Amino acid sequence: MSGALLLAHAAATWFMVGLIWFVQVVHYPLFAGVGEHGWPAYGRRHQVLTTLVVGPAMLVEVATCILLLILMPGVLPAAGALLLGLVWASTFFVQVPLHRRLERGLDAALVQKLVATNWVRTALWSARGVVALILLSPS
Repeated sequence: MSGALLLAHAAATWFMVGLIWFVQVVHYPLFAGVGEHGWPAYGRRHQVLTTLVVGPAMLVEVATCILLLILMPGVLPAAGALLLGLVWASTFFVQVPLHRRLERGLDAALVQKLVATNWVRTALWSARGVVALILLSPS
């Protein structure tokens, strides 16, 4: 069971690592180019489609993280859980409110703030990816 759990955990985490780098380097910076006229429809579709992609992976990641804490207690699972908690805190207390403000209309300053603050999640998820790989490695 622990091998499958570690693999599922690493897969979900690395899916999110790849996705957050894409979002950080490509997706968020392109928001500014959508234009004010096309932004309302684009922004709504972005939220719906993004949730469909990230929702399942984030749920698998958090579920496997909790199971690792229970079944394999130790420093690495605890570090991974702390990093994930910080990712979720950044998501819900920084990025989600910025997206909510962007629902009112495209604002270049808000897009820049979104890109700048998202580096925190990018770094945290990247660190989680390293922890997940270390957990996969034979002891």
